[in-house]
Amino acid sequence: MRRFGRKGFLPLALVPGSAAVWAVVNTGAVVDGRGPTLDVSWIPALDMSLSFRLDVLSWLMVILVGGVGAIVLGYCAWYFASGAKFLGRFAGVFVAFAGAMLGLVTTDNTLVLYVFWELTTVFSYLLIGHYFDRKGARRAAMQAIIVTTLGGLAMLFGFLILGEAEGGSYTISELIAAPPAGGGLVTAAIVLVLVGAISKSALVPFHFWLPGAMAAPTPVSAYLHAAAMVKAGVYLVARFAPGFAETPVWQWMILLTGGATMILGGYRALRQHDLKLLLAFGTVSQLGFLILLVGQADRAVALAGLALIGAHAMFKAALFLTVGVIDAAAGTRDLRQLSGLAKHLPWATVPGVLAAFSMVGLPPFAGYVGKEAALEALVHLDDPMSVAVLVVVVIGSILTFAYGMRFLWGAFARKKGVPDTSVDKEATGLYVAPNVLAFAGLFAGLFPVAGETLLAPYADTYPQGEPGHLTLWGGFGIPLLLTGVIIVAGLLLMLGRTAIERAQELVSVGPDADRTYRGTMRRLDSISVAVTSITQRGSLPVYLGLILLTTVVMIWTSAYAGGLRIGALKPWDYPVQAGVAVVIAVAAFLTARARRRLKAVVLLGITGYGVVLLFALQGAPDLALTQALVETITLVVFILVLRRLPAYFSNRPLKASRWWRAILATIVGVTVTFVALVIPNARVTDTIAELFPEEAYNFGYGRNIVNVTLVDIRAWDTMGEISVLLVAATGVASLVFLRARAGRVERIRDHDMDRGSVWASDSPGDDALVRRSRTQPVRSTRNRRWISAGVALAPHRRSVIFEVATRLIFHTMLVFAVYLLFAGHNSPGGGFVAGLVAGIALTVRYLAGGRYELGEAAPVLPGLLLGSGLFLSAGAGAVPLAFGGVVLQSAVIDFHLGYLGDVHLVTTLFFDIGVFLVVVGLMLDILRSLGAEVDRQGEAEGRAAPDVAHDSPRSTADDAQPLEDALAGGGPR
Repeated sequence: MRRFGRKGFLPLALVPGSAAVWAVVNTGAVVDGRGPTLDVSWIPALDMSLSFRLDVLSWLMVILVGGVGAIVLGYCAWYFASGAKFLGRFAGVFVAFAGAMLGLVTTDNTLVLYVFWELTTVFSYLLIGHYFDRKGARRAAMQAIIVTTLGGLAMLFGFLILGEAEGGSYTISELIAAPPAGGGLVTAAIVLVLVGAISKSALVPFHFWLPGAMAAPTPVSAYLHAAAMVKAGVYLVARFAPGFAETPVWQWMILLTGGATMILGGYRALRQHDLKLLLAFGTVSQLGFLILLVGQADRAVALAGLALIGAHAMFKAALFLTVGVIDAAAGTRDLRQLSGLAKHLPWATVPGVLAAFSMVGLPPFAGYVGKEAALEALVHLDDPMSVAVLVVVVIGSILTFAYGMRFLWGAFARKKGVPDTSVDKEATGLYVAPNVLAFAGLFAGLFPVAGETLLAPYADTYPQGEPGHLTLWGGFGIPLLLTGVIIVAGLLLMLGRTAIERAQELVSVGPDADRTYRGTMRRLDSISVAVTSITQRGSLPVYLGLILLTTVVMIWTSAYAGGLRIGALKPWDYPVQAGVAVVIAVAAFLTARARRRLKAVVLLGITGYGVVLLFALQGAPDLALTQALVETITLVVFILVLRRLPAYFSNRPLKASRWWRAILATIVGVTVTFVALVIPNARVTDTIAELFPEEAYNFGYGRNIVNVTLVDIRAWDTMGEISVLLVAATGVASLVFLRARAGRVERIRDHDMDRGSVWASDSPGDDALVRRSRTQPVRSTRNRRWISAGVALAPHRRSVIFEVATRLIFHTMLVFAVYLLFAGHNSPGGGFVAGLVAGIALTVRYLAGGRYELGEAAPVLPGLLLGSGLFLSAGAGAVPLAFGGVVLQSAVIDFHLGYLGDVHLVTTLFFDIGVFLVVVGLMLDILRSLGAEVDRQGEAEGRAAPDVAHDSPRSTADDAQPLEDALAGGGPR
């Protein structure tokens, strides 16, 4: 869109248009019941598969969604101004919305249908709120997403009940062919599914959100109203009606919501002065009409409803696009200000008149064919429910005729006392789309037999009645008489529009749904503020205490209800384990008592290293190695962070709340211990851990069960975890960096030696020593430096012993990391452990020489490592698909390398290398963020990292050197 501007909509229209072409190509197969299908297992445990099929109903909806979508996108090429902003975002969301609708109408799985359902909700929110700088657009978008999401959740619960009920299924075709046995749960499920449909299609009592959606651009309104979002509810009712239309609760909900919506929408349309709002309330009425028809159990009525679905898409899209032309040319949509447009905008008048005639049901248009078929079918049904439907249809059709004529009069007629509206000349392309759609409605009406042939196969799946027919002339009879009544009564309402408007202003028909919604949202906001003020008090101990207390209550309640008991206990395998446990307990207690942050961190590390010993004593070297590395890195990260924090925790007087926290901590500890002792005896089946050794070797081709589990058996979990690591690295960096993250690595050559050394003190002798050494001629320092960037540090910040040790162990650690990476499939190690070792090696270089040394050690951006690692892991997982395998499937490759011997290569090695790169990238990003960037900020502030506390805690026996002694220069007491 940046390159082609608004003309980029034209090639983009080919995307949804190709879907319509695909449906047309498959027409013959669909009518014969041989439509294309696709079934890919996704989540078997949830009976969730990517199942798609193209039957007659899906075929109809694909043509409407794809065809109308393509036409509307073409219309956008002339609708938007050449300098309009955010067209790329609009185009992308529009196409994504069309894609979600295509998935919704073709899927054969209820859970996947819900996924697409909510995608349409999100995309419609973005489209309605396209003009996000306008308050009305933001409010309308929020209203739409709240209402439709609420209905979608209700529908999901209904799907879950239908899927889990006796005889139920998550496959739609199976569910309709053999509905689950009736009962209270199934009845509740039907109600919930219909709530989702009526909320999406804006039926009473959720009808108020659709007129508000007129804040969207006109092309969005045309697509939403004609072929997309609101049609999703109609589609859902039509899809489930063959299986559930005979259920009493279904019949009553369809009659009450559909009938009330048809009449209320038509009534509200009669008083609108904005052409878009008039059409919006007309859409509300028409949606009630469509659901009222496709929700019946009779085949003939259903055929009429299917015909009207297609007719409605054509005439409503044409009308909205015509209003867009009028708005662009005349600068207003107020019918009280418009006059004489029939003369000045003839190519807007033609589609407006044709589409309006189809909407009100005049021959020979598609709307007339569908309405006549509905009247013919309902007249021949004599049950009370069908009679009530017939009465509602007649009354609603009268209102439809009245507001349809009101639209034509308001948009194109010359009005007395109103001068002709001056119009701007619009591009010819703007008139193409509405004319195409309007003439399509005329063409479809002229060939009703073709429509019957195409739609009858799905109508025949309904459970009752004789097959219906679509025809332009049904002979003389009651349907023709009712049509005459509709036309005459509609004309009378139109002619008496002034008196009717005045009466509507005086008479209120029930509560205002929009005001009710806003009042409800205000009350919810007030309640949420009150609840938040109680629960969100800004205290981390309170939050953590509530979470832990809730957890404790739930665990003990479940244990009591389930009768869980502690089984036989074995204190230890080796007496040394008890000694380690005592050390861990003492360190944990001292950690809670410590007032100095550094002491708390060191004591916390002791508890972690104690766990390392327990792992090692239990015969788990992989876990011990990983835990040791994690504890080491955690200790370093803590220390890096502590440089910017006070040395002491806040000095708070001893309060009773501390005792409560101590009691809660004790209870939590006892609870966790209880859970650890109960779980082994609560098992109801054999543990799968017994199968891991054999499975890991036979299918993962490795003897290291831990590593094979990470890269093969539970590779999906690992993929998610490394993605989280990438997000975590990005989050840490974004919190620490006060400037844009540099696009290059800072190395020693970037350091300005004339500005002094890093972390120099205020003592004149230190920097003077460095400066003096620079002024004296010296020989080359090559092979005399233990590290590359040590010269950048102030002398009193350097340690020769540390630098020598770093020089000796850095490369050894890297070689060891590579060994762990390649040996991890059969020996302790793996990509994660290898990455931690490499990360510790980089940490040692940073601690020895500072941020410039880190740049010399790893002259690469962390983002490159993170992205490359994730890409390599994902790519290695996708490669098996090219060979007929499944994602993340492993294979073994054996070959001989002469003197080097036999090589046993498992393809999961490449996945593990990706993990290695992600871990190294994470460590490098943390060192650059919490290390190098904190250093840089300290240098910019002109001071070193604090060595003493910022607060003034009281002197206690718990801490060896309180702040008073530090400030006085005294040593430890």
